Amino acid sequence: MSDDRPNIDPHPLSAYVAWAGNRNKEAILKAFEELFPTKGDALEVATGAGLHINYFAPYFPNVRFQPSDYDQGVFEAIKRKRVEGDNNNVADPVLIDLTAPATWPDADERLYDVIFVINIFHVASVSIADGIAALGARLLKPSGFIAIYGPFKLDGKYTTPSNEAFDGEIRAAGMPEWGLKDVRDLEREARKHGLALKRQLDLPASNFILLFARS
Repeated sequence: MSDDRPNIDPHPLSAYVAWAGNRNKEAILKAFEELFPTKGDALEVATGAGLHINYFAPYFPNVRFQPSDYDQGVFEAIKRKRVEGDNNNVADPVLIDLTAPATWPDADERLYDVIFVINIFHVASVSIADGIAALGARLLKPSGFIAIYGPFKLDGKYTTPSNEAFDGEIRAAGMPEWGLKDVRDLEREARKHGLALKRQLDLPASNFILLFARS
């Protein structure tokens, strides 16, 4: 473990989440610059404190960014970062809980070119794989896609020794639902909602971006 890395704590306002977000934001941005439309709408699920969405927004001035989270207690943090960055293309945050479809927006409110989620799956139940796929089926434009960033297993195997060690550390925290999820499990849930894995991008520190779109 890096000497400057805080202890694992998935709370959106924790020192660990801030550390992890700052560590990976540049690599994610580089990938998103190749993937995102020059104009359109992007929804971030599980925005947390708003670090990523407010970091990305200035690089896509003609994209309207919609932050969301299941915890309304982080909304003020998102708004503060929006003000700090003078990000006029970031909307007010909305409540979206991937495990509670009643919180999801209706498709007639707005459709999205991109739905993205960052660093959530390894500290959440695998059931959110069904949630993100169902949400995408409801809210994606016909040519839209879901981008999921984080560490994953592939065909039941760890892709690197560092990911195996990280998984052990997460599971030692005592939360039975935590741990690296398998890409194949996400694919299976996506198929239930008419989506398919289109690309799997390798990023630094043994992370991936998984791109799902209509099959």
